Amino acid sequence: MASYRRFAYVYDELMEDMPYPDWLRFARTAWEKYGMPKTVAELGCGTGSITIPLVNSGFEVSGIDLSADMLSVARRKMEATPQGHRLFREGSVRWLQQDMREWRLPEMVDSVISFCDCVNYLLNEDDIIATFRQTYKGLKPGGTFLFDVHHPNTLVRYDEEQPFVLDERSVSYIWTCDYDAGRREIEHHLSIFARSEEAGRDMYQRFEETHNQRAYDPDWMKVELVKAGFTDVKVYADFEWVEAGEDAQRLFFVAVK
Repeated sequence: MASYRRFAYVYDELMEDMPYPDWLRFARTAWEKYGMPKTVAELGCGTGSITIPLVNSGFEVSGIDLSADMLSVARRKMEATPQGHRLFREGSVRWLQQDMREWRLPEMVDSVISFCDCVNYLLNEDDIIATFRQTYKGLKPGGTFLFDVHHPNTLVRYDEEQPFVLDERSVSYIWTCDYDAGRREIEHHLSIFARSEEAGRDMYQRFEETHNQRAYDPDWMKVELVKAGFTDVKVYADFEWVEAGEDAQRLFFVAVK
């Protein structure tokens, strides 16, 4: 699994075009259908781009991530919001460094979410199974587990369409991929150039990042969710409440305990 370090401090700039409002909209629509939660756990919360809006909207959220650096950025972002200090003091948000395969809280929650293809970073079937089982344990009866993953064909498209290049004044990257078709696993290689000011001159620091993701058969994932104990499991496509087909890019799972 990825354990972001320097990448955490340029992550928001690199991901500024990510459709965070669409993830929030999908979650709210799911909750309107299955029950509005009070308490939410977010697995793979990263820099808090979904956590913080939820907290500011009145939910009590536990942001869980493996990376201490990502959580550090999330805390600073939360503190910079008008209500940040008060909400943290009141216990509306907490940041926890935990592995999503073994996450736990002192109490069960009403809903668990994991967006932005975090589950694809689990590289073995046993990791998926462990995460599903642990999430089932952490949910109250009737609670919802909402997550998205890349469709297996999306990783094929990444391989076919590479390389990817970003050229901005403050940060740039060159992104290439190696795809293992047998395992449906892709290795992303990023050479990142982040701008810094040293000695009165514009300087760029280069660092390398490697991230691995694996896609899984959606029918297998549905079976494993049921085996974990979930009773109602549905799969949708690309932020919409439509049946997922082979042309889907992201698969959205909704599982009810």
